[in-house]
Amino acid sequence: MKWLVVFFFSSTILSVILYKFVPVFATPLMVIRSVQQLTNGDKLTWHHSWTSLEHMSPHLPVAVMASEDQRFLDHHGFDVEAIKKAMEYNETHEKKRGASTISQQTAKNVFLWPGRSWLRKGLEAYFTFLIELFWSKERIMEVYLNSIEMGPGIYGAEAVAEYHFGKSAAVLTRNDCALIAATLPKPLEYSSKNPSAYMLKRQHQILRQMKNMPRFPDSGKDK
Repeated sequence: MKWLVVFFFSSTILSVILYKFVPVFATPLMVIRSVQQLTNGDKLTWHHSWTSLEHMSPHLPVAVMASEDQRFLDHHGFDVEAIKKAMEYNETHEKKRGASTISQQTAKNVFLWPGRSWLRKGLEAYFTFLIELFWSKERIMEVYLNSIEMGPGIYGAEAVAEYHFGKSAAVLTRNDCALIAATLPKPLEYSSKNPSAYMLKRQHQILRQMKNMPRFPDSGKDK
């Protein structure tokens, strides 16, 4: 038991340190989705191409912060205020609201599997603590934007830019980035390639919120 504990902590910490420097070319979710496609008899679709943060549109980090985690630059992995609000909301509403930060989503995407078990949530908190400890905010954002699911079989900024917008991630416009961010809660249901009226509404909301967000990683305003 002692050696199992030592192995767990040493292997997980080393993995986090390794990914501080090495691109993440595959995640558990990508593998799970591929297995699901094959099981369902669908065509295997896996579009993913790692690209550095400096080769992405500067509007994309701003858009996902506006949509997913507006206090990303201020918290240390967990947004206590958002958690409190979500708990209060969930007490009186049947449809539950989450409060996962970009750091938590990155920890889940890179190291874990989708699900809502207490074990998964506990491990998510553990890995969130580790990446906040060992990685910079820039690295967390870079890994997040490269690993997050952005459509059926599409993972990361470069893939969604190519297959939904016909361009590279470096030249995505503010409108493009806001539309991508609008799909993130449910990327298998919402499409940035063929947006519904609801998606266009969310896009405009995010565009307005982006005006009040800081640039990333600069401290100036995104005008």
